[in-house]
Amino acid sequence: MVIPDTAIWIDFFRKKPNVFQKMRELLENRAILAVECIFGELLQGCKDKEEIVVIKSYWQNLPKVDQYNSFIEAGETSATEKFLSKGIGLIDAVLIISLRRTKSKIWTLDKKLLSVLSKEEIYSP
Repeated sequence: MVIPDTAIWIDFFRKKPNVFQKMRELLENRAILAVECIFGELLQGCKDKEEIVVIKSYWQNLPKVDQYNSFIEAGETSATEKFLSKGIGLIDAVLIISLRRTKSKIWTLDKKLLSVLSKEEIYSP
């Protein structure tokens, strides 16, 4: 399974060629996992009700990462692995613990996030 970060989702919605086709394939194959904080960020950036409806539709229809205690675990993992000093905030820490809990990969272009992940944790289309 693949967890796309917020920037990847935005590129998908904007139909950017380097993301759109691969994301569509992953969605059709039910290989995408939704993470609540990412969809919260997407909703925060909506310009109108139509965009909200589209994003909520994806949220409602995708398999989701179990988020129970995720911010607590992310905070603890962040402290232990010194994420804050590496430029990794709490949302990215949630993504890291989410991919590790589910044994998924993350699709991101964020260099700081990529710098703290193993190759096995990174999705490269």
